[in-house]
Amino acid sequence: MLDMDPVRNPYAPGAGQRPPELAGRDGELSAFDVVLERIAHGRPERSLVLTGLRGVGKTVLLNQLRSAAIGRGWGTGKIEARPDQSLRRPVSSALHMALRELRHPDQESMDAVLGVLKAFALRQAESSSHPPRVRDRWQPGIDVAASSGRADSGDMEIDLVELLSDAAGLAADVGRGVALFIDEMQDVPGDDVSAICAACHELSQQGAPLIVVGAGLPHLPAVLSASKSYSERLFRYLRIDRLDRPAADRALLAPAEREEVTFEPEALDALYAAADGYPYFVQAYGKVTWDVAASSPITAADVAVAAPVAEAELAVGFFGSRYDRATPAEREYMHAMAELGGPAGAAVSTSEVAVSLGRKPASLSPARDSLIKKGLVYSAERGQIAFTVPHFGRYLLSHPSE
Repeated sequence: MLDMDPVRNPYAPGAGQRPPELAGRDGELSAFDVVLERIAHGRPERSLVLTGLRGVGKTVLLNQLRSAAIGRGWGTGKIEARPDQSLRRPVSSALHMALRELRHPDQESMDAVLGVLKAFALRQAESSSHPPRVRDRWQPGIDVAASSGRADSGDMEIDLVELLSDAAGLAADVGRGVALFIDEMQDVPGDDVSAICAACHELSQQGAPLIVVGAGLPHLPAVLSASKSYSERLFRYLRIDRLDRPAADRALLAPAEREEVTFEPEALDALYAAADGYPYFVQAYGKVTWDVAASSPITAADVAVAAPVAEAELAVGFFGSRYDRATPAEREYMHAMAELGGPAGAAVSTSEVAVSLGRKPASLSPARDSLIKKGLVYSAERGQIAFTVPHFGRYLLSHPSE
């Protein structure tokens, strides 16, 4: 019987933090390896979009895919989209990093593209209808003069196509590729979404070695489709869901066994029931269970003691932090959703929410739209609304509205 040591606790619940065992994602990783291999051989391939609820590990997988690209010598850059923020500056920084990673041997060719990149970046302030604020007077760290006449029109769609085409040309010279990773892609402003789609379309027609890998909430495909009707043919969509039982068990067992600790089968049963297969919850419950267990093997009794502690931590850090961002009107809307959708957090119709609150649907549109913008709910389909966070309905039902 081995005594437990909290210092050796292997579990890692955290936003975007890689778990000690990336279980259940072998299919997605293999699919991406095929994409990289096909592009390396000049074969046409679509860019990728990962979609799923919060807590399923999209950001972790996005980072793992980036590592795979880096491992093949690709130039990579990653950005996190934010509502109402143009992508011009983040794309500039990310692509600058990607070009540096390529290490093109011809400095003259590299400088030419860096000049285009600098022109693209500096167009940000000029394209604004308002004078730039001090914090926006940004200069990219590029030691070449900005070029003129390419990627500097002020039209994001034109400029992004030209910039990415030039970057892809550098990658083709050295027999590698460029991958641009975009997290929270549903928050990309509409004009920039259109520009990304147009760039992916143009690059795929050229057979250029540059792909975009996006990750976002379940309604991201609808956001892309609303921008460009052909977007469903531009991207390969991978839905990232909760782990099945074998994968969830492996996420717990593999790191524990490296520390010479194991679980009784009944403990694994209880942990799967509590975490419901969501990777974030698997780590959260696993971490607390390890800490309360006195010795190995970890038992169902240990899980029973740990579960309320883990739920209290989730109530503050995972659920409460999001709930606190909502206004009173938005909280009222979410509580109505929870009452209608039940603990499982099923999608509900916006008209049902209006009836439940005794209001006209139009009067609730501002609250609903604000919740969507804050990433707390999403439009599952026309006229339907659902939580972006798993078990959020259960949390709301156990925390009545004040």
